[in-house]
Amino acid sequence: MESRNTNQSVLRHIDWFTVALYLILVIAGAFSIYAASYDYDHASIFDFSEFSGKQLRWIGLSLILALVILLVDSRLYETYAYPIYLFIVVLLFVTIFVAPDIKGSRSWLVFGPISFQPAEFGKFATALALAKLFSGYNFKLNDSKANYLRALAIIFIPIILILAQKETGSALAYLALFFVLYREGMSGLVLLAALCAVIFFVLAIKYSESMFMGIPLGEAMVFSIIMVMIICMLVVYCRNSEAARNIAIGFAGSSAIAYALHLGGINVPGLPFFLINIGAACIYCLILAIQSSLRKMFVTVGTAILSVLFLFSVNYTFTSVLQPHQQLRIKVTLGLEEDLLKAGYNVNQSKIAIGSGGFLGKGYLNGTQTKLKYVPEQHTDFIFCTIGEEQGFWGAMLVLILFLTLILRVIHIAERQPTVFGRVYAYCVASYFIFHLAVNIGMVIGLCPVIGIPLPFFSYGGSSLWGFTILLFILLRIDAARRERPSY
Repeated sequence: MESRNTNQSVLRHIDWFTVALYLILVIAGAFSIYAASYDYDHASIFDFSEFSGKQLRWIGLSLILALVILLVDSRLYETYAYPIYLFIVVLLFVTIFVAPDIKGSRSWLVFGPISFQPAEFGKFATALALAKLFSGYNFKLNDSKANYLRALAIIFIPIILILAQKETGSALAYLALFFVLYREGMSGLVLLAALCAVIFFVLAIKYSESMFMGIPLGEAMVFSIIMVMIICMLVVYCRNSEAARNIAIGFAGSSAIAYALHLGGINVPGLPFFLINIGAACIYCLILAIQSSLRKMFVTVGTAILSVLFLFSVNYTFTSVLQPHQQLRIKVTLGLEEDLLKAGYNVNQSKIAIGSGGFLGKGYLNGTQTKLKYVPEQHTDFIFCTIGEEQGFWGAMLVLILFLTLILRVIHIAERQPTVFGRVYAYCVASYFIFHLAVNIGMVIGLCPVIGIPLPFFSYGGSSLWGFTILLFILLRIDAARRERPSY
């Protein structure tokens, strides 16, 4: 009797709006996969030898899985968060050695006709472990460096193991959890540093062939940004406008002298020019920091030095760390190479498909790019171009609105959680969805390199569908528990 009352309580308190969004997205995904893989010889969506039929089978199993998750006591997810995480970590480690080589990566475990990707299930396990860590007694992220190290270890252990499987896209998805750390007290300087790293990398690579003052234009642009960043940090972070003004005057004066010498036929070498300016600014900040015991000045100097070191490492990272195909994809994305027949083929055909859809689209099952199979893997990572071609701008926008509504709903659920565990887990879910949506759409329209990120609930595959289903319905079960009343 008590178990039946508990189950009724769960169903009564479940967030049915989120469930409805999930069902709409999953059903829309099934029809999109059917459209992307439509074959006149296999016209039925229920043909289980085709991708659409197989996806329907995965959807059916996902609904059963979702129901099971809702019927499990919510306290078990918190109690067994670490054991679940440990099990997935061991599974990821084993995958490196036993998984077959599929298109250059070892990330799929195969058991007869069934194969699955452990990295997709690692997302909810990592979210549970991170939520468990933050829900510990009197745990505060900023209380000690040990707390930071523990949080980073939980995030980076699966990343390292997935990278060892040569599955870069899945590994990068875990970096979305840094938004959760920021929500729980991590300094915004970390996110600023990440943003600057991306900007520096792009500028250094994109403008590496043009020269300015004897150095690549990209390096000159980054050095200039570092100087501006020092000045801005002094004003906003250190609250020292006088120091910022003095450095700005010094940089402007030295630039004017360099320009005057250039007009006189004397070219000032760019590398010494920028290093001297940045070095002088750092020395000046250090003197002020020592005189006034201003800790934030040291942070400003450290940021500048690390930025310079990062810039010097960009070329080595790009040429020696990244694989040739990864380098080519980045160059294609940045417009340095076209390569329309190889690395840029998918993206180019995808943009053609989306553009040809216009505002209203060509109609369901009427996409010519889709039917003629111009876009490889169109039923998986490039499923969005099918929507753009057949449903047009309005259909693509409708899908984006549905995802935005789901993300905002998850954030709303996060903010109403009475426990730290529930709140942190909910923000992990939102972060994963934001990352996958942004990167997948970015890939399809050519704003991001092609790194193999699926579109949740739309891309074909049981592992992805199950992974996101588990991720979302654990949240719904935790949320339902906040209003449950114990039966006596």
